[in-house]
Amino acid sequence: MTGLTEEGIILELKAKSKDELLHELAAAAQRLRPDLQAEAVRRVLLEREQIGSTGVGGGIAIPHGRLAELQNLLICFGRSAKGITYEAKDRLPVHLVVMILSPENMAGEYLQTLGRISRLLKDESVRDKLLQAASPKTVQQLFSRAA
Repeated sequence: MTGLTEEGIILELKAKSKDELLHELAAAAQRLRPDLQAEAVRRVLLEREQIGSTGVGGGIAIPHGRLAELQNLLICFGRSAKGITYEAKDRLPVHLVVMILSPENMAGEYLQTLGRISRLLKDESVRDKLLQAASPKTVQQLFSRAA
């Protein structure tokens, strides 16, 4: 999947809450794109959460938003063995997180990517493989199948 690099994959998130998670993801985005401000990324993700939780259930969250300063999609993946309190629709902790950041002018590709990731994560065997993946490369390969 374009936009997800090994550097954008966190195999063990430190966050215990939604707010900590959004901080951690924003920092990851800034590491990938030093021109991005982590606080601006976090603010965009929080604004989207105000509309409704991106915790879609089944241990999955897909926080997403749009940033004017991007030219391409930016995707980060994180995993938490312990689970993160996230206000998910099913009220269960989140273990797999995919953050999608999009340029403001790429609505079509943004929605297609969101749909592909949602379909991929609905597959229980893929979720199990992501939970067991021993390396960022393995995670990236699993996502590349959804491209």
